[in-house]
Amino acid sequence: MSKDVDMGIAGSFTMILLVSATALLLRSFYKRYTRVQNREDETNS
Repeated sequence: MSKDVDMGIAGSFTMILLVSATALLLRSFYKRYTRVQNREDETNS
């Protein structure tokens, strides 16, 4: 029974790690994309 509990804890930690890593990647790509868009807007106008 305690083995199932350990696996559950490990699984939840893994999910938290994956979700936070994905959020960080999405955020950095979004920041880079908006920065490029702003630069293009400045050059066009």
